[in-house]
Amino acid sequence: MKPVLLAFFLLLVLNLLHAQPTIQRTQLLTKNIVQFEKMEWQIDLQAQFDNPFDQQQVKLDVQLVSPSGKPLLLPCYFDVVTRTWKARFTPQEAGKYDYYFQLINAKNEIHTDTAHFTALKGKGKGFLHKNDHWTFRFDNGDLFRGIGENVAWESRDFENDKWTYDYLLPTLAHNGANFFRTWMCYWNLPLEWQKVRNTKRYQHSDEYFNPGAIKRMDELVALCDSLDLYFMLTFDWHGHLMEHGGWRNSRYNAANGGPVKTPAEFFTSKAAQEMYKNKLRYIVARWGYATNIAVWEFFNEVDNAAFTQQDSIIIPLPTIAQWHLEMSRYLKDIDPYQHLVSTSISHRDIIGMNSIPYIDFNQKHIYKHTEKIPAIYPDYIQTFGKPYVVGEFGFRWEDQDPKYAVEAVFDYKRGLWYGLFAQTPILPMSWWWELFDDQQMAPYFKGVRIISDKMLAAGKGQFEQLPVSAGNIETYAVQCGSHVFVYCLNNTRTEQHSALTIPISNTYTLQQFNPNTQTFTNKTFDVNKSGEVNVAGFSLPPLTETIFIFSKK
Repeated sequence: MKPVLLAFFLLLVLNLLHAQPTIQRTQLLTKNIVQFEKMEWQIDLQAQFDNPFDQQQVKLDVQLVSPSGKPLLLPCYFDVVTRTWKARFTPQEAGKYDYYFQLINAKNEIHTDTAHFTALKGKGKGFLHKNDHWTFRFDNGDLFRGIGENVAWESRDFENDKWTYDYLLPTLAHNGANFFRTWMCYWNLPLEWQKVRNTKRYQHSDEYFNPGAIKRMDELVALCDSLDLYFMLTFDWHGHLMEHGGWRNSRYNAANGGPVKTPAEFFTSKAAQEMYKNKLRYIVARWGYATNIAVWEFFNEVDNAAFTQQDSIIIPLPTIAQWHLEMSRYLKDIDPYQHLVSTSISHRDIIGMNSIPYIDFNQKHIYKHTEKIPAIYPDYIQTFGKPYVVGEFGFRWEDQDPKYAVEAVFDYKRGLWYGLFAQTPILPMSWWWELFDDQQMAPYFKGVRIISDKMLAAGKGQFEQLPVSAGNIETYAVQCGSHVFVYCLNNTRTEQHSALTIPISNTYTLQQFNPNTQTFTNKTFDVNKSGEVNVAGFSLPPLTETIFIFSKK
């Protein structure tokens, strides 16, 4: 063969070899692997791609088989700091796992030989999953009811710098709260935002995913783990798709190099959907291991993007429901832990969205009508057969003007108790966390948590609503095993004197609980001619509440 031809042949062979993707090394970084705790791999590979976050170009997965024989798909992610690929995994079972890595690149598919690891039995609780309309259930069987509030973002550049996760979340956890809800948006955890606004915490970036958001999300997950605090992560908010909101800086906007020209096309464009799936894949790969992430939420108040202020429809509602069907199905397919999945509306239902099988519970937000919260749950549960959550509520939605603090605090308290005595696994979550921090309301969670823990311990998951009455005092009663809990609220402007009547036997002892002082007092009661328990002569000052607890002897 002539030298020129030989050189050309060798160059061709080298190019072909270079084009062929290879997994060069996989390194299990975790020495002691424990059930419900994070383990990690680092993977070195050779492959051709322009964007490691575009799964149409390159996709690396771990295919696992659990000790019980369950197949699991774990997405891997590219770490821009180390320029290597990584995989994070939390074993939900103890025992021996089989696994191999699978690389898909340029229409080539390769995989490593099967390897093994063994997870020791752990002491953790695992991930949260659906249980019934009252509770969620951890992998280890423990029951959970979420008690907390919205902490949708850390302080913006025009707000008090103290309102950070590092301040607000320990305050919640140390006062008995176990849950909160937070957003990804252009001023908070701006994962998809190259241009940020209203924040000193994040910077503009040309990276595909904002490095500051990645770093802060890592810190948030670690903080919540240390506090035993669970949260709902909201991927997007309605303002992203509003012309006067975030749309002008959106990565999806064709004016910024994105795939679509209008917010309506965001829900129908295949290119936009693939781009969104890249984000979902990265989130699951990087943070899906975190047991403290309780819920993936697609949108905050998506109806507010679909309607104008005059209630004219600008984004066809069926396309929003169809988008949620497609995205929730995809998210369930790539999430080996099967996190809970949800989305939310403000106040206008979107036909079809409440019935999507891959959305585990439905949500809406209630403002200026906190009194309507108790009646919301049975209507939705009966119609759609899945849990329902009030993701936001408050006296006002417009602002946190302290001149309304008295009314806001009253709403804050009764909203929590309405939820505790209703069929919901997450109690209503108040908005305007800054106002309530100023009002020093976090300690109030302690009393709600005390009663919630007693309900769960007494009933071991059994909840039965009972009829109860107390004159002009608003009342709700729930039986949990051998205990009956009664919530009494005087929502009038005058002191109320009444007798509480409830149809239970006389084989109970009675305590009264003061939510403000978190103290218990022993009480006595009578039995009337109809065999009903009658707690005579108790009084409640205006706009206050109390709890009665009947315990079987």
